[in-house]
Amino acid sequence: MNDHITTPITPDLLRGALELERTEHGLAPHRLPVRARAQGDGQLAMAEAQPSGVRVVFRTRAGVVELDTLRTRVGYRGMPLRPDGVYDLLVDGELVAQASTTGGKVLLLDMATGTAETRPGPVGTVRFDGLADRVKDVEIWLPHTEITELVALRTDAPVEAVPAGERRVWLHHGSSISHGSNAASPSTTWAALAAARGGVDLVNLGFGGSAMLDPFTARAMRDTPADLISVKIGINLVNADVMRLRAFGPAVHGFLDTIRDGHPTTPLLVVSPILCPIHEDTPGPGAVDMEDGSMRFRATGDPAERAAGKLTLTVIRTELARIVAQRSVDDPNLTYLDGLDLYGDADHADLPLPDRLHPDAATHRRIAERFAEAVFSPEGAFAPQPVTA
Repeated sequence: MNDHITTPITPDLLRGALELERTEHGLAPHRLPVRARAQGDGQLAMAEAQPSGVRVVFRTRAGVVELDTLRTRVGYRGMPLRPDGVYDLLVDGELVAQASTTGGKVLLLDMATGTAETRPGPVGTVRFDGLADRVKDVEIWLPHTEITELVALRTDAPVEAVPAGERRVWLHHGSSISHGSNAASPSTTWAALAAARGGVDLVNLGFGGSAMLDPFTARAMRDTPADLISVKIGINLVNADVMRLRAFGPAVHGFLDTIRDGHPTTPLLVVSPILCPIHEDTPGPGAVDMEDGSMRFRATGDPAERAAGKLTLTVIRTELARIVAQRSVDDPNLTYLDGLDLYGDADHADLPLPDRLHPDAATHRRIAERFAEAVFSPEGAFAPQPVTA
């Protein structure tokens, strides 16, 4: 780029990250603080470092924008690597371009042995050009499935930070579905689409395989400024088979109590799982089958074990509704949304889950529309605030 301007990537140019780590190459956005990361496992470490919902945001007249990054792609031994991650470019809130980068590292996981190997690779560049010659707000949404280190930002005109606080901040926690598994791009995960429809700034703490009611996640949410908060609870507890019903209720109460310690009156929405037929009435653990070079999920538990307290999605929905009803007597800003209202039996007949667990791109859009209609409507839990003179 001729006459380019290199702008340091500073926290005021980023949205959606809770912490930035200085690396030998640049800055790595994290969606959990270092203390929380130290208390999790490798699955969580991989998931939270994938910058779902994280975007570089600035105001500029630039017609050309380049972003140098070092990506880490996650692959599984014996399977092709996933397609390249997508960078979404939004101008004044509208998706106008998409691109991918090259190079980067590969984190190769061996599901048979539980081992991992990291293969090195070079820094790559994503470039957008032909942008309108006017002052505009630019957002570069980072790939939601690739760990990303930010190396350099170059433009052909000066950039400035967009002031924070212009929109309400929505803090959301969930599983791989909230993280964006099988969505087409980072700004088209269901959470990102719902945030756009609701006119809010998203902080997405959706962690693939890691929505486990972890106390450190609750503490991170407690300590993160937010105007709206939601937690989507259930599927990972079932498919990882991590607890019984006796532990589940107190764990939910404790998670909500911790959030309330920092946000005593903030609108707080509890969302139960969307339909997942393999786990509706069959406990976990879940297992993976390889079919035609792709993964399919199945449940391996025994439905009879529900009598001993094993969790299924049906059990979890009933318990979450009961807990919210109990707590909302003293907490009028706590509400419940049944995940079957977002994706249920009729939706599954129309748009089945391709791998039996995760929605595809079209289903992400449907879930986003349903969520926005239910939650951001004038009667919803996150209803727009009235304009005051």
